[in-house]
Amino acid sequence: MTLTDALEQLRSAAPTDGEPVLMMPAVAYTTEQVLDWERRHLFAGGWTCLGRRADLFPTDRERLTQQAVAVGDVACLVVRTGDRLRMYANTCRHRGHELLPEGQGSERRSILCPYHAWTYDFDGRLIGAKGFRDDERFDADDHGLVELPVREWHGWVFAHALHAVGSLEVPDFDTYVGDLAPLVAPYDPASLVVADRHTYEVAANWKAIAENYHECYHCPLIHPELCQVSPPDSGDNYDLPGAWVGGSMDLRDGMATMSMTGELAAAPIPGAPADRVEYLHLLPNLLVSAHPDYVMTHRLVPLAPDRTWVECSWLVVPGTDGTAPAAAAAVEFWDVTNRQDWAACESVQRGLASPHFRPGPFAPNEDAVAQLVSLIGRAYRTGSLLP
Repeated sequence: MTLTDALEQLRSAAPTDGEPVLMMPAVAYTTEQVLDWERRHLFAGGWTCLGRRADLFPTDRERLTQQAVAVGDVACLVVRTGDRLRMYANTCRHRGHELLPEGQGSERRSILCPYHAWTYDFDGRLIGAKGFRDDERFDADDHGLVELPVREWHGWVFAHALHAVGSLEVPDFDTYVGDLAPLVAPYDPASLVVADRHTYEVAANWKAIAENYHECYHCPLIHPELCQVSPPDSGDNYDLPGAWVGGSMDLRDGMATMSMTGELAAAPIPGAPADRVEYLHLLPNLLVSAHPDYVMTHRLVPLAPDRTWVECSWLVVPGTDGTAPAAAAAVEFWDVTNRQDWAACESVQRGLASPHFRPGPFAPNEDAVAQLVSLIGRAYRTGSLLP
């Protein structure tokens, strides 16, 4: 199947206003062509979460100044100058060589291409080009690095890699976040610290994982621990502006948080609601589960149509010495729940590969999944997660 054929199938299946929403066709979850399109238009072309600032520039590596990352299918270089982060296309303006291999960092005070030693400062200006000093036709100002948009929001770093800084094609970050901001603000995530972190490789498409996250229709059958502390039919979903989907669920009477016993796993977050949990997904790849005493995140990185890397982090109020207290009860609870979810998602992925799969309807309490599918379906038509 060609990309044109796959997109035509997805666009024709995408719901329009007033139409019932069905699950997306199998090609959305099983084909490399669609994932390539998503990497370019939803991940590079949206605002992708790269993690926390301390993930890119750890406090125990104070001299680190550069970090090479991938944003969708675009290689990028994040640089730190003091408290400021800037990002450039990770491609030399000479012959296109990577400035740093993906995943590697550097402590250099300038950006050096390892191929022919073209050198740039942290403003992206070309400051050294061997052999061109006496070439009167050569203007170094014409060969600076391409700067790309990067933003920090509540301690997370977000990047847009498809268009350069200043381009009218860059989606406005505040519009992209929309009305998600006041829901996250009471938890003050920027003030929290990472208590623990697990990574998983799930044999399922990233959208199948996101869809599972957005409904508790499945909870009575596969999440007995969760149902002990939160009624699976509680809460409500939001329908508010922005490139996000989410809702809340209530805690049962007498339950202080999501843990095996319902007892607090960490110190209460000042100002956070004490009776519910928020489940919020800023597309494409950051899931924020905000509890009275911790904020759990899942960061999704698609590896293949049927494989996704998931980073699960637990953020808590720091102790008096600034370090992260243990949140073992939260970690235990959600590691069990995560693995139950991964097994379900992997089973869905196997079912999607069947020649007998046909998109099914969503139950009334799967309205957040329907919102997600509608949002992504619209993006297949328009190329953007925003209207």
